[in-house]
Amino acid sequence: MPEESEKVLSFEIERDGDTAVVKCHGRLVLGTSEELYQAVKHLLPQTKVVVVDLAELTYVDSMGLGTLVRLYASSRQEGCEFKLLHLGKQLRNVLKMANLLSVFGQAEDHGINIA
Repeated sequence: MPEESEKVLSFEIERDGDTAVVKCHGRLVLGTSEELYQAVKHLLPQTKVVVVDLAELTYVDSMGLGTLVRLYASSRQEGCEFKLLHLGKQLRNVLKMANLLSVFGQAEDHGINIA
């Protein structure tokens, strides 16, 4: 059984000019993803780049993947770049299977590397 800390999604948003970095922790799954979506969507009108740092994310289910796709689409609609940073093996495999790996801009590919 997963530890309590692994069951819950938490995130912090750091702003640096026109860039917002969203650091996610835990599991992006059914029941946790809507709060992330609403928080990031709220940032889009005043942000040019959104980087979602997934280094501390332990698991993503289909609802979590859907949330990332919705955020990508909302970002594009607002004229904002949407990048993923520190893709874990599980999420990389899910994106590859869904044929979405090339759709999401990976921040590492653009010289963005947040410690």
